[in-house]
Amino acid sequence: MSLKCEVFSDQFPAPEWVLKAILRGPSQIDLVADAAGTGHVFAETAIATGGWDAGLYAISIRAVSGDDVHELEAGQISIAADLVAISETHDARGHAERTLEAIEAVIEGRASKDQQSYTINGRTLVRTAIADLLALRKTYKDEVRQLNSSGRHKKLMGRKVNVRFG
Repeated sequence: MSLKCEVFSDQFPAPEWVLKAILRGPSQIDLVADAAGTGHVFAETAIATGGWDAGLYAISIRAVSGDDVHELEAGQISIAADLVAISETHDARGHAERTLEAIEAVIEGRASKDQQSYTINGRTLVRTAIADLLALRKTYKDEVRQLNSSGRHKKLMGRKVNVRFG
C-alpha cells in the first residue's frame, strides 16, 4: 500500500526544516519528508512499502535544520503485512487458536486408542494423559474466549452499520 502523510508545524516549517521519520524494528526504515509549501509530506510507493517487514517498530519523528535536531514525536507503530502478499497457506490465527486446534486433534485421535504407553524393540512411547490434555484444552479455550471477548479479534461481518446517503 502507498503511504502519504502530511505534517504541518508552525514551529518547524518547510523548507527551513526537514522532517525525518526513523523506524527501528524487524527492519530499519528511514523516511525523509518532502516540502509542500510550509508543510511536510512523507510519501512512499506501494513498491517501497511492500519491502517493509511487518511487525512492531519504535518510531521517532524529528525536525532537522543544519545541526539543529528536535524530536517531535516518539513511540511505537505497528506495520501490518499486506494481505495480497501473504501466501494462501498463511495461518492468521494466533498461538492460542492454533494450539487449541492441535490439542483437540490429539484428543480426537486418542479417542480410539486405549494404551497410555507401549514399548517396541526397546523404544518406549508414553502419551500425554487424557486428563492433562483436557486441562490444557480448557486453558486454551479460556484464552481464545478472552481474546474474542476483548475485541482483539473483532469480526468484520455481521455487525450493523448505519449509513446515510445524501
